[in-house]
Amino acid sequence: MNPYLRDKLIQKLETLSDERGYQVLDYVDFLESRYADRSAAAATTAANPLGRFADAVEEKLRAGKVSASTIAETMGLMNRAMGVLNGAAAAGKSVANDLMSATSRVVDAATTAASSRTAPPPSGTTQAGASGTTGASDATTPPPGGRAGGDIPPR
Repeated sequence: MNPYLRDKLIQKLETLSDERGYQVLDYVDFLESRYADRSAAAATTAANPLGRFADAVEEKLRAGKVSASTIAETMGLMNRAMGVLNGAAAAGKSVANDLMSATSRVVDAATTAASSRTAPPPSGTTQAGASGTTGASDATTPPPGGRAGGDIPPR
């Protein structure tokens, strides 16, 4: 629908009472059921379960001959409740996304740290104990006298 036509319809609808507005809605539902593409309509209603629930409640109220003002008030309350639920769902989704990104950063940092520990030393350097310049003896070579420092001398 082009913007001019949409604005013109909204302008006309705003002047109607709730009772007349529901008559227009009935007519639009009739036109949609008669001429609309079935797959597009099904995809639109399937996308929002809260919207489907609100539509079902509105249809039940209208079928029960409830006054238009009561239906409008009920639907206003339901729309506010859906807004709160959608906000809570968005907040939950945001928290889940934040947790996932934090977990990814921790995993990336752990992977980087693990790979840097297992990487061979750069060329030209030696590992501790291999050069003998630290003054500490290597664990694989026995100290002078053939005994390790913690051995008990034989009797």
